[in-house]
Amino acid sequence: MDQTLHRIKRFAPQAAFLLAFFSFFLTPLLQAQENIVQEIVIHGNRRIPADTIRARIFTKAGDPYDEASLQRDFNSLWNTGYFDDLRIEREESPKGYRIHVYVKEKPTIRSIEYKGLSSVSQSDVLERFKQNKVGLTVENQYDPTKVKKAEVALKELLSEHGRQFANIRTEIRPIPPAAVAVTFVIKEGPKVKVGKIKFEGNKRLSSRELRRAMKNLRPIGIPHSIFFENLFAKTYDASKLSEDSERIRDEYQQKGYFKVLVQDPKTNIRDTGGIPIPFIRKAGGKAVDITIPIEEGDRYKLKAITFKNNKAVTNTKVLRGLFPMKDGEIFNTALVRKGLENIRKAYGELGYINFTAVPDTQIDDEKKLITLNIDVDEGKPFLIRRIEFSGNTTTRDKVIRRELAVEEGGVYNSRLWELSLLRLNQLQYFEPLKPETDSETKQDPVNNTVDLTLKVKEKGKNSIGLTGGFSGLAGGFIGINYQTNNFLGFGETLTLEANVGNRERNFTFGFTEPYFRDRPITLGFTVFTRYYNFNQAQQTQQALGLSSLNVSQSTLNGLQNYSQNTTGFTVSTSYPLRRSFKRIALTYSFDVSTIKVFSDASSQFFQTLAFRGFAGPNALDGIVTSKVLPSISWSTIDNPQRPHTGRSMFIGGEIAGLGGDIRSIRPILEYKQFIPVNKGRNALGYRIQGSYLTGYGGVVAPAFERFYMGGDNDIRGFDVRSLSPYGFLLNNAAFSLTNPDGTPVPVEPGNQLRGFRTVPVPVRTLIATGGDTNVVANVEYRIPLFGPVTLAPFLDAGINGILRDSQLRISNQTLDSLNNTSFGCAVLVNFQCVGGQKFIFEQAIHPIPGTNWQPRASTGLELQVILPIVNAPFRIYYAYNPLRLNKIVTTPNNCFNGTSTPTSCIDRNQFPEGGAGQFTFEGVQAISQRSFLLREPKSSFRFTISTTF
Repeated sequence: MDQTLHRIKRFAPQAAFLLAFFSFFLTPLLQAQENIVQEIVIHGNRRIPADTIRARIFTKAGDPYDEASLQRDFNSLWNTGYFDDLRIEREESPKGYRIHVYVKEKPTIRSIEYKGLSSVSQSDVLERFKQNKVGLTVENQYDPTKVKKAEVALKELLSEHGRQFANIRTEIRPIPPAAVAVTFVIKEGPKVKVGKIKFEGNKRLSSRELRRAMKNLRPIGIPHSIFFENLFAKTYDASKLSEDSERIRDEYQQKGYFKVLVQDPKTNIRDTGGIPIPFIRKAGGKAVDITIPIEEGDRYKLKAITFKNNKAVTNTKVLRGLFPMKDGEIFNTALVRKGLENIRKAYGELGYINFTAVPDTQIDDEKKLITLNIDVDEGKPFLIRRIEFSGNTTTRDKVIRRELAVEEGGVYNSRLWELSLLRLNQLQYFEPLKPETDSETKQDPVNNTVDLTLKVKEKGKNSIGLTGGFSGLAGGFIGINYQTNNFLGFGETLTLEANVGNRERNFTFGFTEPYFRDRPITLGFTVFTRYYNFNQAQQTQQALGLSSLNVSQSTLNGLQNYSQNTTGFTVSTSYPLRRSFKRIALTYSFDVSTIKVFSDASSQFFQTLAFRGFAGPNALDGIVTSKVLPSISWSTIDNPQRPHTGRSMFIGGEIAGLGGDIRSIRPILEYKQFIPVNKGRNALGYRIQGSYLTGYGGVVAPAFERFYMGGDNDIRGFDVRSLSPYGFLLNNAAFSLTNPDGTPVPVEPGNQLRGFRTVPVPVRTLIATGGDTNVVANVEYRIPLFGPVTLAPFLDAGINGILRDSQLRISNQTLDSLNNTSFGCAVLVNFQCVGGQKFIFEQAIHPIPGTNWQPRASTGLELQVILPIVNAPFRIYYAYNPLRLNKIVTTPNNCFNGTSTPTSCIDRNQFPEGGAGQFTFEGVQAISQRSFLLREPKSSFRFTISTTF
């Protein structure tokens, strides 16, 4: 014990020193360890991961505890906008501080509803939210600020649709655990219409002219806002009133009132009453009366147009000629804009991409003259360094490049570049190309060069589909087709088609090479076989909507009923004239046709017409046609299926006679144009087509090539090939001599083996002769509704006539046979008819007056849908026919026997005495001199897959 105390005393100074040392150095270290951030714990988060929250905090585990740093972390988390509530607490622990972050996340928007919204669609609302960058969408976090912004956008949208008094209230319904449903409760209020529009101070221009200039708010009248303005008033939109005020100002300036002042419009909202009209006006409502004060000022004329700084084009007369306004004429701002656009295009053709023209007006108030000074900033001409393409995964670059009218190394020509894109659009390989959106120019100002990049989007080059329906030509039909318009990416076209209908069958195989051996020479061929059945009785039945045609057999025999079976091929070539849309072409066609007739009219017409060197049934077998079609054409139409702009012309002629049996010539002329209307949205299109047919070399054109109008391709309200001049075809008919009791009279009484007695008489059969001259015109106003659907009011009109009777004549053999026939059988001697009569007949078949050159017209409404597979329009249309044939014709009974005085072709003297002769004469007379009602339908309704023009 003593030793222990002794040791303690002995080491006491050292212990005291060590205690003091550790107290001085270790105490701060221990205190520092207690101020360390041990960990950061996140509480209350449901959707946002804890690691995401920790990433927003600058303080990390192991950092010294600092109040200022935690305040900064609080601000960083709060500014994210993710939380409704946030707090940070600390907890002491033996190893330091534990930081607790308590968050309350903003709820997620589970749904957004619009109650009471009827004036606009939800898609319109979402589009407006997108434009105004509202940012309020489902599955995003709820933010009251965004909801208020959405209310403002909704009120603005409803105001534009005439709901200026709309009231919007927002309901927020919590959805546990952390979501809300947002509902906009909308009371749209009365729709505000444009009321009376008045003008104050307008003396030179009438109020009607000024209202017509207000495209946004002007009332819709008939025509040009004259009548029914209160019934068809437009919805009031305050944002569009300023645009209309500027249009009024422009209307004055186009009339020369350059200093016109259109002051701020005055508006007055009033309640409206009146009788409600279904779909047009409800009872009550509000209207805004608009009063626009105007100070017209004086009228100015153009004194002169001058130019300065024009170095590339020093000939000012050339520049002056680009302005469609002469010195001394009324100063027209619209013509000034047109002239500036013309001069910009002119410099663009010379490569001046950055050309600008700044107009300055010098006004002589005393003489009321304006001098227009054009300050030209030409810039520099640019050469094309490179032309590249993007998006053409299948189409080879050379296929695109060969259609371009500009070349690398040449001067950049804006007009030729636009024409190049038009030529590419006509190929139908790509989606429609526009210069302003699908071509990119990259300039090098140092070297004055430009790189052009054309961005294309290829269409599907292959199409295979099943088609079916009803058309005027094919009747009910079903078909399958395959076509590739860009075979292997080289631009070739391969076509396989098969259509089978109850009137027509068509099988075709074709191939076209647009650039033979990389030269601009198009070569193509088709091989085809076609069957066509023309049944006039069936067409009449369908046109009248009858289940059956209740007519006599003799009437049916007078209608055309025949079939034509044709097999052949065509070979064609064409050559485009460089840097233009003109193309010269030559097509050779060879086919063999066989015709079968099923009625007396068709039999007589086809077998007696002098279109071959001989007549009779054999003339209808193996008809060989060998013909060429030279042509020149040009087309600037932008799209074959849905054209909006452009013109085209075709001039050609079929010449048959290079071998074969047919000798005929048929010149053809067609012109069509499409004019963009309503800022290019709609299109007004029209077509005029004329053709003439004649035979040569002693023969006439065959009946099946004569013109029969009607159908989907020319005049829609009539059935196919139903519009024609009519004539009477003379023939020799033998009628049985019949007793009044209906029994035939034998040649030898008591011996029926010798046959029965007949009486030959000349009879005339009514036939549709077809025309040799044809003119048709079509007008359509095409209104795209949505996607591939187009509404098209239309008017079709045409005339089909016989210009030369000599081209509609019977054969020499038939004429000789008729002239040498003794008609009648009054007495029978040695079983031979005697006492007959011969006549002299004309060889030509004359058209019936009132049926030749008879105009036809059809008007109606058509719904067109471009089918994506067959790339052709499916059409449903209703047509009313204001001009149609409605005439009664009677068979003539005049013949000539060598004198200038006509005599009856059929009289009582041609039949024997007695009851049988009288009975037979009356029957023959009733048949041969009957009347026909030629009545074409008033209207038609049908659907088809084809195009008129």
